[in-house]
Amino acid sequence: MTETQTQAGAGPTIPIGQAVGQAETVLSRLLTGVLAETGTSRPTYLALQRMAVLGDQATRDQYVNDLSEWLELDQWKAAELADSLLAGKLLTVSDETVRLSETGAALRGRILSSVAGITAQLYEPFDPADLETTVRTLQRITTRARELS
Repeated sequence: MTETQTQAGAGPTIPIGQAVGQAETVLSRLLTGVLAETGTSRPTYLALQRMAVLGDQATRDQYVNDLSEWLELDQWKAAELADSLLAGKLLTVSDETVRLSETGAALRGRILSSVAGITAQLYEPFDPADLETTVRTLQRITTRARELS
């Protein structure tokens, strides 16, 4: 991990990786609660989010490759995940193109709406510009880390 430091209030200086890890852990717990309310597994949620990144449609091979890369699954597990979304009618397939179904869109919408309600409360005391800077910084860190790996 990087040795870049950040101040946590008046407390001790901690590595940025530790601060990000702690935030990720707490935010993941909140997401887990939302997913439990909808009966959705984390892999299913992440697969729905990856479909959004792909414009809600892709060839099956593109989708499986994307799941494999971004969710760090081998090709077999990525294909199984895609097949489970098809079997659950969250995706449809026609002419080798996988698309988000109405059911999948509705589920993703319910999850995102619940998450938005929680994050609105969570982010309310922060300056929106600070949050945007944080997002941009984390995106750059992610890109750099992927380049290095």
